[in-house]
Amino acid sequence: MSQQENIAAQAAFGEAVVTGNLDDLAGIVAPDSIDHDPAPGQAPGPEGYTAMFGELRTAFPDLHVEVEHLVVTDDELAFAYTITGTHLGSLMGRPATGKKVSYRGMQISRFDGDGKLVERWGSSDELGMLRQLGLAPV
Repeated sequence: MSQQENIAAQAAFGEAVVTGNLDDLAGIVAPDSIDHDPAPGQAPGPEGYTAMFGELRTAFPDLHVEVEHLVVTDDELAFAYTITGTHLGSLMGRPATGKKVSYRGMQISRFDGDGKLVERWGSSDELGMLRQLGLAPV
């Protein structure tokens, strides 16, 4: 894929997450997609991403992802981002705190020739997010 096609595929993935249209991930993520950094208990393929981001969107209905730095090749796309939101729903079995969070992360995505996500590497500051919510010791 070209660099612009990689950007468009990643933008479609991000749009599905931010808008909550998680069913769209089935058309963006390959069925045999590999997540090298899955969430605990995350299933493979589009179902795993749908469940993981569904929980995140339940916890943070105003979820926003701001891409701050982007590097693209014909094969891969890497970006740094900041996630913000207000904890208004259950997260990992914990009730809403009403607190706002802001935490950073990075991701590398690889798409196939059809624009489907086939591999993902990523890391976000989940401990920092839990600390902001008062759900982890400082």
